[in-house]
Amino acid sequence: MKAAAWFLAAAAFAGSVAVAEAQDYPTRPVTIIVPFSAGGPTDTVSRLVAEAMSKDLGQQVLIQNVGGAGGTLGAGQAAAAAPDGYTLLIHHIGMSTAPTLYRSLQFDPTQDFSPVGLITAVPMTLVARKDFEPNTLEELVAYIKENGEDVIYANAGIGAASHLCGMLFMSAMDAQMTTVPYQGTGPAMTDVIGGQVDMTCDQTTNTTSQIQGGEVKAYAVTTPERLPTLPDLPTTAEAGLPDLDVTVWHGLYGPKGMPEEIVTKLTASLQTALKDETVMQRFAELGTEPVTDAEATPEALSELLNAQIAQWKPIIEAAGVYAD
Repeated sequence: MKAAAWFLAAAAFAGSVAVAEAQDYPTRPVTIIVPFSAGGPTDTVSRLVAEAMSKDLGQQVLIQNVGGAGGTLGAGQAAAAAPDGYTLLIHHIGMSTAPTLYRSLQFDPTQDFSPVGLITAVPMTLVARKDFEPNTLEELVAYIKENGEDVIYANAGIGAASHLCGMLFMSAMDAQMTTVPYQGTGPAMTDVIGGQVDMTCDQTTNTTSQIQGGEVKAYAVTTPERLPTLPDLPTTAEAGLPDLDVTVWHGLYGPKGMPEEIVTKLTASLQTALKDETVMQRFAELGTEPVTDAEATPEALSELLNAQIAQWKPIIEAAGVYAD
């Protein structure tokens, strides 16, 4: 009986300590893992959000880039971290495609994380080297159907947003291109600009300045409405490909088992960060905008993740593209 009483007392003490730590959180810097290389679209979004959250939380929010394997290495590292709120993850749409793309995934996106909230949904743009023959999306589709695998499409690796957009593009027009995977968005875009490859599809956070500067030829944006930053660029629906409708959403996660008090505090901080003037201004310049408070919640992120897993599964299976 004495042993039982001691055990209960110890458990109660440990519980009270955990609650106190959660209430005081954070007492030291927080690290957000970005599972892609520095300078890419997800990294850009993450650094803006991290800086704004730092101001709100009163502690530094640092970015750690852990690239490789289409984002699965960094995500796996975050899933294995202590659920104390000091290691978080910002990942994009790749969280929903990884379960189908990777045969030996070391984590379950729906079971091994504590969702915090959505951040933004970034449009994508179809762009090509500036001397590529087609001048409109209609001409581009006709050119690809005629020349097929002679058209070289660059992506940032299996599971990257540019890879997913390319698969959806080929599915929508029922034609194939030769795809070349790169180690990140930067090298892929560099070779498009340099003319070593023909085209790519990437997030506006990575293409807007190149389009505005005339470094690449732009064909369409993959959203139902035109973008204020690129008003002359038609939508894929306008140009005859309504099935090519995709945005790259980003979400904030912690490891499974984070205390509810910490999740609540992080969600509130994320919502505050998304109203930060600098974040709003930079997002607008990059062709996107923060989500609403109702979307920057664990429930909204979890619902979208599950829906997107179901949506992408048949597309990936039809393409027959898998990674170990």
